[in-house]
Amino acid sequence: MKIYQTILTERSNGTCTVWLNRPELHNAMNDIMIAELTDVFGCLSGEEDLRLIFLRGKGKSFCAGADLNYMKNIASYSAEENFNDSMKLAQLFSSVYDCKVPVIAVVHGSCFGGANGLIAACDIAITSIHTVFAFSEVKLGLVPATIAPFVIGRIGEYGAKELMMTGKRFNGEEALKWKLVNHAIADNDMETEVEKWKTLILSNGPTAVRTTKELIRRLVNVRHDAKETMDDTAKLIARLRSSDEGQEGMSSFLEKRKPNWTVD
Repeated sequence: MKIYQTILTERSNGTCTVWLNRPELHNAMNDIMIAELTDVFGCLSGEEDLRLIFLRGKGKSFCAGADLNYMKNIASYSAEENFNDSMKLAQLFSSVYDCKVPVIAVVHGSCFGGANGLIAACDIAITSIHTVFAFSEVKLGLVPATIAPFVIGRIGEYGAKELMMTGKRFNGEEALKWKLVNHAIADNDMETEVEKWKTLILSNGPTAVRTTKELIRRLVNVRHDAKETMDDTAKLIARLRSSDEGQEGMSSFLEKRKPNWTVD
């Protein structure tokens, strides 16, 4: 297995745990992590003997969204650079969703912005009841574009409207109500829950599990053009990033001030 800068992989009895490994930054995503996650899921998908993947975060949080330095860089990107960067994000979520191996997200601490795309792209998501979630893009004058196909697939149109249009924070129990996650667990029970899911998946026929995953994906997406959707969502977020509102939103966040559209 490759050595990565921002993620770790651990193997055990037919399973692989992919750890987001920037704990000092609450595992905030940057361009390196995006590329490395895309690569590792592409590699793991081709491993015939692998039966289950867990996606987890080291330290106090699963993932706090975008890294500040990464945001500073994209704030100055050209339209073409924004589109290319947005496509890389879309490809990351697709690499998780399309992975041939079952993927279970184990979420704790915080899960903001694009991190919700990661868990929505997984087959199953379990969370601590105290995890704090938010689709915070609108707070920055942006839109949750590249994650939207996966999130809406999980929570539906009207749940997406409430959570994405308000940008409000909500906990693990509320995430379960919205069906963003499959189960919300007490903090002390998380490791027991991980072992339970490992036992459940590994007790089944490996080929049957993979084939069932592919069957569901194919039937759900029978009218879905993945390439067209990726292009559309990447163009949308690239346009918003370059807009006056997006520039003001990112600038105000980085400068720790209220954006100019705030109503007191």
